[in-house]
Amino acid sequence: MTRGLFDLTGKVALVTGGNGGIGLGMARGLALHGASVIIWGNKPEKNEDAAAELRQFGGEVRCRQVDVASETAVKEGMAAIINEFGRIDQAIANAGIGIPRRDMFEISGADFQKLYSVNVEGVFFTLREAARHMIHQKEQGWLGGSLVSVGSTSSIHGAARNEHYGASKGAVAALTRALAVELGPKGIRVNSILPGWTRSNLTEGLQAWDKFNDQVISRAPVGRWANGDDFSAIAVYLASDHSSFHIGDSIVIDGGYTVF
Repeated sequence: MTRGLFDLTGKVALVTGGNGGIGLGMARGLALHGASVIIWGNKPEKNEDAAAELRQFGGEVRCRQVDVASETAVKEGMAAIINEFGRIDQAIANAGIGIPRRDMFEISGADFQKLYSVNVEGVFFTLREAARHMIHQKEQGWLGGSLVSVGSTSSIHGAARNEHYGASKGAVAALTRALAVELGPKGIRVNSILPGWTRSNLTEGLQAWDKFNDQVISRAPVGRWANGDDFSAIAVYLASDHSSFHIGDSIVIDGGYTVF
């Protein structure tokens, strides 16, 4: 298979929440371009199904049940990657959760804490532990690597009845910028991807709601929902050495929804 400019042969990439939706789309792109891919997810059977699909592209694929909200689980999962592959070149912190949209007066502290533990702490633990190994690799003469968070356009525009989710993704944006400044001098580039409305398990209810499709999705210039594969190319670019001067960015992929 000819992969050309973005050949990732020899690189090792982790995608949390890589067993479906945006995460699987990114994992698919990485595998297609020759990277060894590790999927983390909470559902073992779903992990295995995704891994089986990716293996058809011929590369090494592994999966592991990891709760990214657990600092210990993330450390153990990252150590397993290093033990098996000897390196990590890219970590995409994509795993996240949502809680049903509700009136702001009904949003509880527990709602915030649940979202924060996965959507913010999980991102931080994942990227921090990957960076720890990338710094060591750079000391051994290897390139530092690429860290990617997956945020949301809800950190840009106001999403009524979804303040808890938007706040967690706003925190991810700030976290990413801070990591980019701290880790850039160490040879590690850090960026964030901000997806718009995307087909996934989190949006199943909205996908079936005609009023939402007519009034919200139709507003985007491309006029459709995003699919997981719409995020394949950006994952490949950020994993490649051709993104070596690209850090601290929030890359919006939303079919033009935000700018319209």
